[in-house]
Amino acid sequence: MIKGIGASEGIAIGKVFKYNKPELDIIKTPVQDIEKEILLLGLSIEKSIEELSGIRDAMEEAGDSEAADIFDAHIEILDDPGLKGAAGEKIKSDNANAAYAFSEACDKFAAAFESMDNEYFRERAADLKDIKSRVIMHIEGIKPVSLSSIKEEVIIVSKDLLPSDTAQIDKKLVKGFVTDAGGYTCHTAIMARSFGIPAVVGTKSAYENVNDGDLMVLDGFSGDVIVDPPESVKAEYRAKIEEYKTRSSALEEYRNKKTITKDGRHLEISANIGSAEEAEIAIKSGAEGIGLFRTEFLYMNRNSLPSEQEQFEAYKDVLEVMGERPVVIRTLDIGGDKKLDYLRLDDEMNPFLGNRALRFCLKHKDIFTTQLRALLRAGVYGNLHIMFPMVATIDELRDAKRMIKEIEVHLKEEGTEISETYKVGMMVEIPSSAMLADVFAKEVDFFSIGSNDLIQYTFAADRMNQDVSYLYQPCNPSLLRLISLVIEAAHKEGKWAGLCGEMAADPKAVPLLLGLGLDEFSMNASSILKVREALSNLNYEDMKKSAHKALYTESQEQVIKLINDELGIH
Repeated sequence: MIKGIGASEGIAIGKVFKYNKPELDIIKTPVQDIEKEILLLGLSIEKSIEELSGIRDAMEEAGDSEAADIFDAHIEILDDPGLKGAAGEKIKSDNANAAYAFSEACDKFAAAFESMDNEYFRERAADLKDIKSRVIMHIEGIKPVSLSSIKEEVIIVSKDLLPSDTAQIDKKLVKGFVTDAGGYTCHTAIMARSFGIPAVVGTKSAYENVNDGDLMVLDGFSGDVIVDPPESVKAEYRAKIEEYKTRSSALEEYRNKKTITKDGRHLEISANIGSAEEAEIAIKSGAEGIGLFRTEFLYMNRNSLPSEQEQFEAYKDVLEVMGERPVVIRTLDIGGDKKLDYLRLDDEMNPFLGNRALRFCLKHKDIFTTQLRALLRAGVYGNLHIMFPMVATIDELRDAKRMIKEIEVHLKEEGTEISETYKVGMMVEIPSSAMLADVFAKEVDFFSIGSNDLIQYTFAADRMNQDVSYLYQPCNPSLLRLISLVIEAAHKEGKWAGLCGEMAADPKAVPLLLGLGLDEFSMNASSILKVREALSNLNYEDMKKSAHKALYTESQEQVIKLINDELGIH
């Protein structure tokens, strides 16, 4: 058995089709005519944009708006003068050939993504990899390899799959994807989920351990890949396929429903997004709002800070798409290990504990002011909630709120229309803010618990370090007590409390969060229907009692046993 990450739900049984693009051997060579080389670069980028536009249009015609959005992002990157400009400067300064210069520029931009601690942004480096490959093949005059030649039902096994690879497939013939590279938020996974095709990514060695024509079972739930299974195993998985079809059909009834428990408690299920385009996906997935818009994406993949107008347009787009639904926009969470090449930030010994997020913004008020101006202007187009990340002290919160009020006054003096109804909240990611939640609750309109970082800081365990991964314990009573403090403090002041980390979609944690009184669950769009169904089948008053018991246990194991016993799971 080969083990990977279950990235797109479903089970597939089929023949292996091994696919991998040839490695491009990019060597720096001196050029005689710099202007000619720059022209070649420009023409290759234009051809690539033309191809990508064709793929994008085909995706839209097929009704795959999520896939089309990916190629819109690729086109936007190639249209941005920053990437082309960086490559052009490399040609001039190093007397380098176009392929080498463009490769170096892409690698530099991709490195900025890969250095971030947020998996979503690290996986965005795949955009640059795809773009780099396409443009360089045009520069070198190499005909692209195509998956459109597949003529029978197969499971594609590859070292990696780029968005332009997956866009070529016939969805009726491709039953699944298996890749050595990637994580849950890589584009292979995103597109697989968009297509409704099972996928397992991050296997590390599947490509070298299978042959064309091998029979394979792919389990997109567990991440298991079985090659040449015996008949008994095939029969077992055929039965699971039928069960999954029945289950998927049953979930559809929850798509346009409100989230209400068996005993009538109304909750909100929102989506976490990283770009304006994802707002439409959230709506289609049944989201009742946006619980977290990560604005860092607007600052990446460029040579300079985004202007106020650029940010205004992005925020406006999301707010207009969501209409009256609440949109929680997190202010810039950058700094520490999230570096931007165009900002000269000092190296830090402990970047997770360093100059990041709100701390960074309060020290760089010019950057913060630009973002806050854009947010207030955009707020007139929807239900804006501004959220500050990484708040440690009440003084930090008050400084940020003071800046908003000052900017509001300046905008009004300019005659600029701004939102009069926006809300201001904060993420609770640090134990100090959780412990002092009763004080913070008097100063904000809402809380959103960032469970990923709150777990990391509560257990003093770097969530990127596999050696301490056992300390990722969302059901540990110490964490539950902190969450309980936050929710109780919010409710005492008549405010709402949400949670926007992975914990919001954790099937073990959801009953506990309900019982603790959480008002809003925010998650990846693909998890919304499952969580809505789970909450609809739970009784709030019963879970309230269970959660209270959980607070007085000694370990995560005891909490999970308690929940399993209370829900009749054995």
